[in-house]
Amino acid sequence: MHNVHFELESTHADARAGSLSLPHGKVLTPVFMPVGTQAALRATQPRDITEAGVSIILANTYHLSQRPGEQIVEKAGGLHRFMGVDLPILTDSGGFQVFSLDKEVDEDGVSFHYELDGKKTRLSPEISMAVQQALGADVAMVFDECLPADVNRAYAETSLERTHRWEARSKAAHTRTDQALFGIVQGAFWHDLRKRSAQAVADIGFDGYAVGGLAVGETPEQMRDILEATTPWMPRDSPRYLMGVGRPQDLVEGVARGIDMFDCVIPTRHARSGTIYTDSGRIRLTDRRYRRDFYPLDTNCDCATCRQFTRAYVHHLFRVGEILAATLATIHNVRWFIRFMERMRASIQDGTFEEFRAWVHELYPDTQQGPTDPSAKARGRAARGQGGKPAHKKSAGRKRG
Repeated sequence: MHNVHFELESTHADARAGSLSLPHGKVLTPVFMPVGTQAALRATQPRDITEAGVSIILANTYHLSQRPGEQIVEKAGGLHRFMGVDLPILTDSGGFQVFSLDKEVDEDGVSFHYELDGKKTRLSPEISMAVQQALGADVAMVFDECLPADVNRAYAETSLERTHRWEARSKAAHTRTDQALFGIVQGAFWHDLRKRSAQAVADIGFDGYAVGGLAVGETPEQMRDILEATTPWMPRDSPRYLMGVGRPQDLVEGVARGIDMFDCVIPTRHARSGTIYTDSGRIRLTDRRYRRDFYPLDTNCDCATCRQFTRAYVHHLFRVGEILAATLATIHNVRWFIRFMERMRASIQDGTFEEFRAWVHELYPDTQQGPTDPSAKARGRAARGQGGKPAHKKSAGRKRG
């Protein structure tokens, strides 16, 4: 194993509170990781990330290998120096990004054309490991194949066994001792395949374990069913990571089933369109009703935006197309998600997790949004051709939220 240590501190049923020690700092779990696809959280600066309380972020192997190229990042001193961020960073393997592209999959890896310029590109376990080691993140992910929600069982079984071989090759190719390596459990939507994968990946042995192949267009009920069939077979004393999931109701349900780590573009992507997460539910700041609303974005929030600006002002910025609108909204959403996870962790520790869980579903019901990820439907269509007590009790802004 590598330079990583995970410790479980308390539990409430299957929900877990712990700490993950990485080369660039300690991460308290459960944790949400904002996504900086191109080595940046869009519309923010590193100081905004730090002030928001972010403890770990995600960057994308596939995109960074194309632009600017891992050699440039490595020459700059690695991702941390390149980005000017002194926080733990996790890089995905690139497998999820090629999921929605036209591709050719064989035993060695995947061939596809880069979506921006059509350049032919090749990814394999060895290439992915070489790129991620050059990037120098604290946590690297094995190379796997992500499948669409409607994949047939025959292809899912073939893909699963190949993915296990890819994961073993990833481990063999990963030699950087100051970088943790996480395995990924696949198996689509069959319980027996998920169990088989969890046991096979645990037998290979990694520093942490992820649940992949979800947030691909399935229903929330399907996601939760698969988590219940998967997490009991995952190593208890290692961090568990649910990839690509970020709706508040999915976060709390993932934690209820033993997940420790999450990532998603929801907070930042939604912020750029004016959708704000609050302790009174979601609001869309571009609506006219906020034109004369001089409350903070969330009356319970301590972020830099809420301390200084009003809904009316940010509404105005969106209406006139001012770039600052995206910055202020992103700062708030990122901070809200970080506080959300902090409060969830506290509820595990003080025995009020079920009360917190009920509050989340009251404000963020499954009927409020469609897919589990904002771009899941589009990705699914493209891929089918390829085989603490919560601080919500006194909310001055509830009626306006």
